Amino acid sequence: MVLHGGAVAAFPVASLVEAARLAEVVAQVAGAEVILTLTDRQLTVRLARGVFQLEEAHVEVARAVSAAARAHGATADRSLAQEVSFAVAAQPDAIDVGFWRAVLGYDELDYDNGVDPLGHGSTFWMQDLDPNKPLRHAMHVDVSVAREQAEQRLAAALAAGGRIVDDSTAPGAWILADRAGNKVCIAAWPDGAPGLG
Repeated sequence: MVLHGGAVAAFPVASLVEAARLAEVVAQVAGAEVILTLTDRQLTVRLARGVFQLEEAHVEVARAVSAAARAHGATADRSLAQEVSFAVAAQPDAIDVGFWRAVLGYDELDYDNGVDPLGHGSTFWMQDLDPNKPLRHAMHVDVSVAREQAEQRLAAALAAGGRIVDDSTAPGAWILADRAGNKVCIAAWPDGAPGLG
């Protein structure tokens, strides 16, 4: 599937040893730009770390990874995959991407974002605010999930006390807030959500 950071797949496993064996299979076909995360419950494969970055080569590698995993008896579970990113909002003249890269120890991927060089942490990106809009909440979290998981995640967040702030792009995305007004976006894009892109 394609989430904020590119192509990703999560394969459930029964043990860390099984994850390591599957990672070896994937590593033989995947190439150099792959991030593998192993736990005793799953192997996660990320083919890129760039925000909204998917190239034809990624599609070919993703297909090869899926075929190799299937041959090894593993099937990806879309409900396990997610990408969390932090959007740091600022007026155009106050965008300070260098500060955020420095304080987080992140690498540059593009002019407006940063990524954990170890591949463990969330990405961040700078969001331009309309200069005429008053600055209230300068940061929010984006949670990118598979399109068929978005409404379940929304329901869980609402049951936990959240409220919908904006559903104008649903079912592609919903902006929610907690009781204090902190915002989070549950996004099914760019994973083929209806009505988007």
